[in-house]
Amino acid sequence: MATEYGQGYGLPTGPGHARGVGGRRHRMPAALRAPVEGRAWRELAYVLLSLPISILLFTYAVTMVSLGAGLLVTFLGVPVLAAALAGCRGIGSVERARARGLLGLDVGEPEPLRLKRQGFMGWIGAVLKSGTSWRALLYSVLQLPWAVLSFTVTVTFWSVGWTLLTYPLWFWVLPTYADQDGIQLYGDEQRAIYLDNPFEIAVTAGVGLLFTLATPWIVRALTTVDRVMVHGLLGPSRLATRVVELESDRGVVVDTAAADLRRIERDLHDGAQARLVNLAMDLGLAKEKLREDPQEAARMVDEAHGEVKTALQELRDLARGIHPAVLTDRGLDAALSAVASRCTVPVQVEVDLSERPAPAIEGIAYFTVSELLQNVSKHSRATLAAVEVWRSEDRLMLQVVDNGVGGANLSRGSGLAGLAERLDAVDGILVVDSPAGGPTRVTAELPWRAERAR
Repeated sequence: MATEYGQGYGLPTGPGHARGVGGRRHRMPAALRAPVEGRAWRELAYVLLSLPISILLFTYAVTMVSLGAGLLVTFLGVPVLAAALAGCRGIGSVERARARGLLGLDVGEPEPLRLKRQGFMGWIGAVLKSGTSWRALLYSVLQLPWAVLSFTVTVTFWSVGWTLLTYPLWFWVLPTYADQDGIQLYGDEQRAIYLDNPFEIAVTAGVGLLFTLATPWIVRALTTVDRVMVHGLLGPSRLATRVVELESDRGVVVDTAAADLRRIERDLHDGAQARLVNLAMDLGLAKEKLREDPQEAARMVDEAHGEVKTALQELRDLARGIHPAVLTDRGLDAALSAVASRCTVPVQVEVDLSERPAPAIEGIAYFTVSELLQNVSKHSRATLAAVEVWRSEDRLMLQVVDNGVGGANLSRGSGLAGLAERLDAVDGILVVDSPAGGPTRVTAELPWRAERAR
């Protein structure tokens, strides 16, 4: 694993990094700048567009479904209902694009139609059986009442806020053209109260300012419901998302297994196999020289004996790389202690497990710590490291910490990224905290499954 630490990655640290690349610190608080931010105006545009669009969606959905349901007594009802659902699926694509452009909500495409047979009838069956189609229909129906509510609230707050806020600029219109002193606050047959003196005008503008500052947050709360509806009804279902994840994880597992087999084959071919071939040749030469020159033959046999020891050590190391015997016999504590003893820096190992996990999880945990300690030896320039293993509810937790130079990064296609993919294949997680200058803390989570009888 070739993960480099502290090689000028320039990982930013400190609270300023939260602003992002190229970001700048805002001097004005968020509550004051919200009314003039682009996000607030995009969300306002989304709400204003939702009402006419939802009317069209509701009209289409109710009309087509009603027509299809009414024609079910004939053959035409099923194709009309399928066409209604197909139209709702198309509407879902438009709504996802609108949410992406105005709300910044990136929703994945739902699962495509699965045609069990070709032809028009197969398409009708796939549309009617698709959960995506019915969720899109439900969205088309539910969007209208919510759009009416959000449109009413938004327009009311927005218009009242800006009207009152700008009252000092246009209050003169009322006495000049409307024949009244100002905005009428109260009035009956005997008396009327108008907002016409400077103090009242200033208070009115202040109230308008409060409405104006509150409106973007109210609109944001309303569009949160739209985000939930778009994500839940127009996006991929949890089952489909899980299927995609499992398919991806299966590919990672297959690729990892193939890479491991190629590594084992290469190590056998270039290491132990080559030594055994040389050993056979040396023993053949020693056999020929046994009668002619016994001393030379003895020397060659002695060299062959050394080659046998080297080959055995290479085979032992290769077997340990496949699955160490100490892990099977004595568990993680002893196996990780053995790995730590081969590390180039002192490593403190602490394993707090009341029982052993399943062999598959135990093996993944062993090789994860082994790879991380190799990184510590090769790249961290640390003088001390520690390994901790414990169980937290239904998760097996691993943590490797070193006091090296830091700078480890998951996003550069390094060995850590490959390790994260391997853990993800079994629903595991790898988290790297490695600021420039250190220390480095790598935490891994694996699903806990208890050991069965071996």
